[in-house]
Order: sequence, then C-alpha cells, then structure tokens
Amino acid sequence: MRKRLIVSAASALTLFLAVPASATGFQPGAAGVGDTYYPSYGNGGYDVSHYDIRLKYQPATDELEGTTTILATATQDLSRFNLDFALNVQEVRVNGWPATFATSGEQELEITPARPLAKGSQATVVVRYKGVPSAVKKYGYTAWLRTPDGAVAAGEPESAWWWFPSNDHPSDKATFDVSVQVPDGNEVISNGILTGKRSQAGWTRFSWRENKPQATYLATLAIGKFDVTTDTTPSGLPVYNAYSRDLGENADAARASVERTGELVDWLSGYFGEYPFSSIGGYVPNVPTRFALETQTRVFYSPRQFARGTNTSVVVHELAHQWYGDSVSLSRWSDIWLNEGFAAYAQYLWSEHENEGTAQELADYVYASHPADDPFWTVKPGDPGPDNQFAGAVYDRGAVALQALRNAVGDEKFFAILKGWPTERKYGNATIPEFQAYAEKVSGQKLGDLFTTWLFTASKPATGPVAGGASAAALAPGADGGKADGAVPVEPKSWKKIQEANSRHGEGR
Repeated sequence: MRKRLIVSAASALTLFLAVPASATGFQPGAAGVGDTYYPSYGNGGYDVSHYDIRLKYQPATDELEGTTTILATATQDLSRFNLDFALNVQEVRVNGWPATFATSGEQELEITPARPLAKGSQATVVVRYKGVPSAVKKYGYTAWLRTPDGAVAAGEPESAWWWFPSNDHPSDKATFDVSVQVPDGNEVISNGILTGKRSQAGWTRFSWRENKPQATYLATLAIGKFDVTTDTTPSGLPVYNAYSRDLGENADAARASVERTGELVDWLSGYFGEYPFSSIGGYVPNVPTRFALETQTRVFYSPRQFARGTNTSVVVHELAHQWYGDSVSLSRWSDIWLNEGFAAYAQYLWSEHENEGTAQELADYVYASHPADDPFWTVKPGDPGPDNQFAGAVYDRGAVALQALRNAVGDEKFFAILKGWPTERKYGNATIPEFQAYAEKVSGQKLGDLFTTWLFTASKPATGPVAGGASAAALAPGADGGKADGAVPVEPKSWKKIQEANSRHGEGR
C-alpha cells in the first residue's frame, strides 16, 4: 500500500510557486505504465491517492455531466501528464489554475499545468466533462452498458474511461467518493458504503464511499430502477444487494444465489482470513452480457449467470476475488492467474463443502478431459497473453496448478499460504514470482519446477496434480502423457456450474 506524502499548505504553495513555467529538467509523464499487454493503459509520472467523482445523469437520454477531482503526488518533475478518458472535456484545472489539455490516441487526455509539478509535490486535478457514454467506442468496444431504464459501467480490463478520468491501471490504486444525481425514482449503486441520499426538485443524489484502495477497473456504477435489500452478516458486515425490476424469469434464481452473499463471505473468511473491506454485496442489472465481475465490495452479475437456476458457484468466485484480485491486486496484467486461478479454486473448495466433487476430483477431471494436443494446454496461465487473458485455461489449469501446490506441500502449509498471502499483502499489488517466493518461504520447499510446469509451459504436464506431491522429473514438461489411455473420470456434479460461473470478463473487447 502506498504511503501518502503529507506536505503543509504553506510548504506546498512555496514549492509550486518556486517552479517557473519554463523550468528545465521537467519532462512529460509517460503515456502508459509500461504494461506489455496494454502499453497505452495507465500513465507515468504521478500516483493517485483519491478520486472524488460527482455526476449528473439522465437515463432517458444517456447524458452524463461530471466533475472529477483527483488527488495525486508527482513521482518525477512533470511538465505534462496524461489521464485515461473518453468523454468530451470542457475544463481542466491543476492546483486551482486553468490547464491546457488535448487528446491523443484512443483514450489519452494530455494535461499541461500552468506550473510544472515538482517531484514529491501534491496536485489537485479537476476535470469537468460531459457526453453520451453509450455513443463512445474505444478499440471497437464499450464498457458502458445501456439498460432499459439506465446504464451500468462494468468491464475488465477497462471501464473507467466512460465515466471518470483516471490513471487506469491496477498498479495505481486509490480511495473513492462517488456522488451521482439522478431523476427521482432511480437508484444509484456503486462501491463501498452509501453515505448519503437526498432528494430535491425532482432529483435524488446518492453518495458512495470506498475507503480502501481500489483499482480503477473495479470501480462500478449502476443507475436504474432496482429493488434493494440490506442486511448484515453474522460477523456484522453490512450487505447491500440490488436487482433490476425487469429480470423476468431469471429474477428468483438471481435472488436465491446473490442473497447468500453474507453467508458465503463469512465462509470464505475461514480460508482467506478476515474480510478486507467495510461492506459487501452484489447487483444484477438487466443487461445481455454473460459475465460476472468482482467490482470491489459490490459484485456485478449478468442475469444470464442464473438462466439455468441458482448458481452459488459464481457468487463464491466473485467473492473470492475480494481477497485475490481486489485487496491484493495484480501488478501487471500478465499476473492474471493471481486473480482467476484462486477464485476458480475457491469454487473447488465450495464444491467440496457441498459434496459435489472434491478439489482433487475436479483437478483430475480437468487434466483427463484435455488430451495433449488440445489447444487448452498451449495457454500458459502465468503469462497467457492479452488475447488469452480470460481463456478457460487461465481459470481451469490455473486452479489445477493450486491443487498441484496443495498436493506438493500438504494441506496444513497450503491453507496457511492461502490465508497468509492476502493478509500479508492486503491492499497492495503483487506478482506471480512474489507469490512463489511466499509459498516457498511458508512451505520450506523449492517450487520452481512446479510453477514452471503448471503456469509457464505451453504443453500438458506428464502427470496430473499427483496426491502426495510429485518429483521434478514426474512434472517435467513435454512428455506425451496427455493423450489419456483410460476413461475420463466421471464429471463432478459441480462442474457445469463452475464453467457457467467462469465466463469471460473481457467479453466484447
């Protein structure tokens, strides 16, 4: 977790006024954070600590007006910096002074402050904007989903561009205040705790606060006519769920699944440790998408997740992300296994709990179901590439990798790793090599061969996730052990629900 630099008002003013506009040595911040999967995403030269987003939205026309205030600290001497944004900008101010701005590329907003920003100085950036988000497509895609009575912002790896300017990369997490004014009769749903609701002159303003660090793609917004339920978990955690009033035949199954959120988050706490945030819940809007998304504290679910009936497996998956993906976030998109492999494995644990198939049976089924020449094995969960970031192998082979780890180190050390990692790395970012190092420290074993075989080799391992551990030789990649000679094991009862749950987050990109 980043530490904010505290500078007195007088010191800050002196620092900014001491830097002339023509200062030498000041350079533009990078137009990307250097992520090889998405080179233009995020920006360099500064670190955001807080977003204050104030919006006015008209559901009938999809017109959005907004003012976002960003608190940031310069990490270099900055002459110019970028934000990621897609709507029409009307005005930008930096530390109260009007700033010039221009757009470039698909989503770059280039801002030149009246006075350059010295390294270590704090900046307050105010952006005023308006637009019709559904009319905007970037890279041929939109994460702004229109509904019959409003709209939803939910998407991975990007969704912020359509409703607030940001440093849009998980490596720069921040706290959020989101305040939205809508016509009376509508609800506004976002992350964290609802801190205020006030009506005046036919409009109602909803104010939400997420006071723990949050990646920008995990910020969500839903506007429309929802039925809302509130409760607390047995441990006292506030639960806030919402359902579109026009879900039709999926409504009952959605409620029967999502209303178990409080029970399931308490159950997961037994494996992953104390829940890291101040609230939990989910919402089901009337959208045609097929995926769910672990938007922080307030999970997004598509109605089609419940088209075949109740599906607690998808709820378990997205709640597991609150620890693995939200509290401990990836440092670069190639580390996606740290999100999806663990959330998928939580479904294996739930299957065990429900007596619908053990984690070992599920892992054996995945291994035996895919022959050696199946393209499934060409995807490396530890570095799948941007085109395969949400491929089935990242989830399924990624979960099997954890069963292999469990077998190699034994249950006691495995579950110590599973709980200790999100506790030690709470609210921060991490990489796969860092997780491997942690697992080796806790287990007292060298695990390089295991991680290489299951996460970084584009072929089927010679043996499955062998109970009781496996030698490096037995795990050696490239053997022709994948064409199953025997029958594929009986499909575990939980398998189809797990597959329904793990639909692609990046749908539509």
